[in-house]
Amino acid sequence: MNIQVELTDQKQAYIIKNMYPLYLHDLSGHYGLQEGHRPNEHGIFEVGSEYRTLQDQYDVQNIWWGDPERLYPFLMTVSGMPAGFAFVATPPYCRQDVDYFMHEFFLLQPFRGLGLAEQAAVAIFERFQGKWVIFTNEAEKNKVGQHFWRKTVSNYTQGVYEENVAETGCEDGPKLVFQFSNHAIER
Repeated sequence: MNIQVELTDQKQAYIIKNMYPLYLHDLSGHYGLQEGHRPNEHGIFEVGSEYRTLQDQYDVQNIWWGDPERLYPFLMTVSGMPAGFAFVATPPYCRQDVDYFMHEFFLLQPFRGLGLAEQAAVAIFERFQGKWVIFTNEAEKNKVGQHFWRKTVSNYTQGVYEENVAETGCEDGPKLVFQFSNHAIER
């Protein structure tokens, strides 16, 4: 089974937007009832009561299709079925000392455990050469995510990467940070 990873435009944005609430729900399992990772009073995983419907949340995601030279929204599909998405950012939407930041990465439950997520991550890494950074929650509840990124980045870089726990400027605590450059990786 293979996964296809394609850069999307505004016409396919709705597919990713349909999956986005599932991604936020998944993240809430890593953070518990921590502010910013629980539903608001309307049942939407967004901070603030102004988000009353999923349509309101859809509109928050529009930024990903508004700057195609610096923001890259990818749709993952398996046999034509939506399977996940990834958002890759470049400066000024991320730290100035990196070229590419894996902002979001999500694979739907039925497609997990098959090696598809690693295939997708590698396809995205291969598309952009430069200095990469990936953050993930360092909490005990996110051991699966930590293992995934550690294995994927190590396999991709042949073990040449940095890993540390650091404050990242996110308001939800320190993160496990993976950094690598794929300028010199031979395939």
